[in-house]
Amino acid sequence: MPIRKLEEFLDREQIEYKRISHPRSYTAQKTAAKTHISGKEIAKTVIIKIDGCMHMAVLPASHQLDVKALLKATGAKDVRLAEEAEFLNFFGDCEAGAMPPFGNLYNIKVYVAEVLTKDITIAFNACSHTELIQMSYSDFQRLVQPIIVKMAMVQN
Repeated sequence: MPIRKLEEFLDREQIEYKRISHPRSYTAQKTAAKTHISGKEIAKTVIIKIDGCMHMAVLPASHQLDVKALLKATGAKDVRLAEEAEFLNFFGDCEAGAMPPFGNLYNIKVYVAEVLTKDITIAFNACSHTELIQMSYSDFQRLVQPIIVKMAMVQN
């Protein structure tokens, strides 16, 4: 059961969270629709490469990654979306594309979109395309200690 590692971590840290099962969906926006949670409160995890190193970018489902803004904010020479084949082995306990935004559990640096920090609660994939975890953003911030960056723009 892929979610076990995440739940054990949250339980050990005494975090209040809610586990939400939903019909299988492969995009954050569809998950938001199926769970009746606002797309701005669904945190999607995007795997990126910054100067050749793997990182996580976490942003609302209702937004898309602004690679140019992230490039500027990090001062990197190169920022690009990672291809699935490049990161699949990093998340062996998760279904492909269903990684939770806890890079600290995988030794990966996490960048979070500034707009997401305004949410009281966030929900995110819990290692599968049929399970979400919903918890307070402040607990997420405390546990993950992401780098906050303006890197998200509203999707058209």
